[in-house]
Amino acid sequence: MNTDEKYLHLLSNSFPTVADAAREIINLEAILNLPKGTEHFLADLHGEYEAFRHVLKNASGNIKRKVGEIFGNTIRESEKKELCTLIYYPEQKLELIKTNEEDLEDWYRITIHQLVRVCRDVSSKYTRSKVRKSLPTEFSYIIEELLHERTDDQDKAAYVAVIVDTIISTGRADAFIIAISKVIQRLAIDQLHILGDIYDRGPGAHIIMDTLEQYHSWDIQWGNHDILWMGACAGNNACICNVLRLSLRYANLTTLEEGYGINLVPLATFALDVYGDDPCSEFIPKVLRKDGRMDEKTLQLTAKMHKAIAIIQFKEEARIFHRRPEWQMEDRCLLENIDFQEHVCTIGGEKYAMKSCCFPTVDPKNPSALTAEEESLMQKLHHSFRVSEKLRKHIRTILSHGCMYNVCNQNLLFHASIPLNADGTLKEVEILGKAYAGRELMEFTGQLIRAAFENDTPAEIKAFAKDYFLYLWCGKDSPLFDKSKMATFERYFLEDKATYHEEKGNYFKLRDSQDVCDRILDAFSVKGETRHIINGHVPVHAGSGENPIKAGGRLMVIDGGFSEAYHKETGIAGYTLVYHSRGFQLVQHEPFTSERDAIIRGTDIKSTTQIVEMSTHRMLVADTDKGTELRSQIADLKDLLYAYRHGIIKEKRS
Repeated sequence: MNTDEKYLHLLSNSFPTVADAAREIINLEAILNLPKGTEHFLADLHGEYEAFRHVLKNASGNIKRKVGEIFGNTIRESEKKELCTLIYYPEQKLELIKTNEEDLEDWYRITIHQLVRVCRDVSSKYTRSKVRKSLPTEFSYIIEELLHERTDDQDKAAYVAVIVDTIISTGRADAFIIAISKVIQRLAIDQLHILGDIYDRGPGAHIIMDTLEQYHSWDIQWGNHDILWMGACAGNNACICNVLRLSLRYANLTTLEEGYGINLVPLATFALDVYGDDPCSEFIPKVLRKDGRMDEKTLQLTAKMHKAIAIIQFKEEARIFHRRPEWQMEDRCLLENIDFQEHVCTIGGEKYAMKSCCFPTVDPKNPSALTAEEESLMQKLHHSFRVSEKLRKHIRTILSHGCMYNVCNQNLLFHASIPLNADGTLKEVEILGKAYAGRELMEFTGQLIRAAFENDTPAEIKAFAKDYFLYLWCGKDSPLFDKSKMATFERYFLEDKATYHEEKGNYFKLRDSQDVCDRILDAFSVKGETRHIINGHVPVHAGSGENPIKAGGRLMVIDGGFSEAYHKETGIAGYTLVYHSRGFQLVQHEPFTSERDAIIRGTDIKSTTQIVEMSTHRMLVADTDKGTELRSQIADLKDLLYAYRHGIIKEKRS
């Protein structure tokens, strides 16, 4: 028996008769002619969990638009706003309405009919089977009946009315409204793509991860900040220090302490002991958040902890750079370049004045050596990261849903860059003695990241993989960094701001070229005239007129500054790229106030939609990767039909 025949025998277990196979062919052919599902692309969330969750709930403004289209002038604008808020936050909004509404039964009746109309609209592009799978078990039958019966049919109007009245009379109206609102949210977004950087800066990366763990369909292309946390979870001490330093720099300890239970008391105790008399002025945290209140005592303690972990970070990084000389990063061991008498640091043969030279834990004879107290502290911090079950769980989720890149429906997704030579050709990067470029580089990097977490990885490879997280964070040929250096030391300690400059890699210099983008797309075997690269990583300065659409439409950069720390820099508060059956739309968001404001006052994220690229025909499932997969399944089923009808395989009639 050949392989094809073996496969058909296996397929016959699922479709045991001619009728079963034919029915599935009919079903799949019908699905091919449904409109394409809506994809949402988000990048660089950086812990802004409230804005992220709201964008998921309102489908980047799509639900508000649909409510406007469905009800037009038949209800007031205030009623549309109330209905939208109810869909976004049903539990909380119901509590408010029940305290103010005089005729609650009438309100229930009107609202349930309105919600059914919205749900019918958002479910119209899906099969009944797919919609059924998204329904909560408790109300599955009822919602399905309401979605497929029309009140303008006189024979069914009474039937529908009785269903709604019974929901109310049995005391299930609240539960039904909550359930159907969540179905609307779910069906409004078919697939969610996160283009990296869930972590750092904002206070709720762990809450974003909790949300994603429950989300119906999503993927992530790992960002440099995600890699940093993955490295910390894998036990890379330099990554642990960087995670702590960034959290202290932005006065954001919520994810560490409340999210993952990381014990920072040993660091605080050490910092007070060693830096108690040091003002640590260069390390005063950036309290950028609207709610970022911090008293002077806490501010000073945070600054001392910030400096303490930064110094340890430089030492831990130097250990790895010396251990991996092939990375050619030993020139970043800058503690070793300080002249403690002259208070200067030598870089590239030039001497630069230090802002301060207070380094009580640095031995001038062996600057990168940790003191006994620092070693003890790092053991405690290392242990705290390694035993955090919730952190491990979230990193496992990122691994299972993620990779370095993704190709989906003629779109190449990755977080930051593809290393290039000056002429725009793919740059070869050496890893473990072998050169990789383009697609092979991204795939091998992904394998190396996973190897750091696999129990059966050979010890030597696992040790390298664990170290490599640091290179991915700050190595000049890292596809997640791609700059000449990370000038952390210079910004803290050197007077000359010229030393802060980080020369961007060739990808960022050449990405406006359509030819360069096409060369990258070719390397990843992305076909089609409407193919694109979609990136995050570098904030687009929309407030200054920068266009996120580059290279004649080939490249879309969708980091619009979701993080509050970037709002002044970008002039906006993030983008969502929406790819539906009619084409691409870029949704530009203004800052979100809070969930509380949204619930009480009905405030929504103000979003401006820019049409990026519209299709000449409405795209169907047949035009997508899923369509290619379904056509392959149909071909196999037709082969099975042939085998049944010619006696090659016998039907399995019960």
